[in-house]
Amino acid sequence: MPLYSEDNVYDFSVHCYTQAEYEDVLSPSQHLAPIRQRPLWQQHYRRKGHPRHMSFWHTLSQPIIGLSPMDGVTDAAFRFIMARHGKPDVQYTEFINVEEIRRGTASAWRQLRFVESERPILAQIYGADPDGFYQVAYVLCALGFDGVDINMGCPAKSVSARGCGAALIKNPPLARAIIRAVRAGVWDWVSGHAIDTIGLRPSVVEQLQRLTSTAAPPSRQHCSPLPVSVKTRLGYDSIVIEDWVSTLLEEQPEVIAIHGRTLTQMYRGQADWDAIRRAAKLVRETSTLILGNGDVATMSEVVRRVRETQVHGVLIGRGALGNPWIFRAKAWARQQLSMPAAATQPPDVSIHERCLVALEHARYFEGLNDGVPFQAMRKHLGWYCRGFPGAAAMRAQLFTTTTSGDVARVFATLQEEGVQPCEHEMRMAGHRDICWP
Repeated sequence: MPLYSEDNVYDFSVHCYTQAEYEDVLSPSQHLAPIRQRPLWQQHYRRKGHPRHMSFWHTLSQPIIGLSPMDGVTDAAFRFIMARHGKPDVQYTEFINVEEIRRGTASAWRQLRFVESERPILAQIYGADPDGFYQVAYVLCALGFDGVDINMGCPAKSVSARGCGAALIKNPPLARAIIRAVRAGVWDWVSGHAIDTIGLRPSVVEQLQRLTSTAAPPSRQHCSPLPVSVKTRLGYDSIVIEDWVSTLLEEQPEVIAIHGRTLTQMYRGQADWDAIRRAAKLVRETSTLILGNGDVATMSEVVRRVRETQVHGVLIGRGALGNPWIFRAKAWARQQLSMPAAATQPPDVSIHERCLVALEHARYFEGLNDGVPFQAMRKHLGWYCRGFPGAAAMRAQLFTTTTSGDVARVFATLQEEGVQPCEHEMRMAGHRDICWP
């Protein structure tokens, strides 16, 4: 039997199925197939119904202002710094291939690490196999994540060529099957299914058991299922957001986050927030939340986009690079939306503080000791050092560093040489440091 066919798309959110009922909703051809030949996520979906629970998403102040997932950027060190110095309302991991998690690949499991201060934290996963999503959703529940996000928006050719990421926009039946498979994995974990019954490799089962034995695992008793969300784009090679969002809404995801470009646009041109507005109009008629994303660099832009589009929130991506402080202005943004005259801008952040946090970031990255070369930290150091006189010279030095000790020496040397300007000099030159709006 094929892993996916339109015949086996039925609504788990409406009803749960006994064995007899399960047979009734399958097509005649599927009645002939023994259960062991069916997709894993259908074999194991044996629960006694699930009313929709209130998730953490509905407890967040609105507009929700979160950190967008970014491949090669939102790693454990980056998220730790964001949580410590800015505290976005929600954070995501980098997107992780479900097949790599199933195989127990070290790099994939390294990306699943997080600390309590990052909560609420979502694991973002991608792939094209519902069975893999089913198994990985169970794993993410066991690891204690606050939600599962399905990537249906990555435009990279290496991803879309395999039918993953934004390529799913062209394959709505598979996209729907994936959402259901994730929900099935979540519910099987809540229902108490043993991990060695869901088809994972024994080595992966052992790995997960080791990880959960060294920390307090999340309790399944009285546990609500993790919310399932989707991050996507306006379309594949043209804007089809109304039809695409309508398809996703049939599966009742908790949240739909939309980047305002198509796959073929990649990151070129400007994000189309009017298209996001049209999607928001549809989503607001349901219980699903909608978040907008794309070209938001300041909190004043967050305020403007929320006013214009009526989204429930915004995810900030590139605007947060080297700038965790942008999230300190969340309260300011909310005040602006409710009573603009009463809102007061947060204070500027000095270059001295920026350097201290860059050094802290480098030390934390190094302290993770996960085998990733320090060179991966250099881009972050470059993002901290921009927008002020002397920044280019500082970046040139930082791009040669190989340890956090090197970073400390660069900052100390440049300060002694007077390359780092004082705040008065920066303002006289017409520059402002990190500031809002």
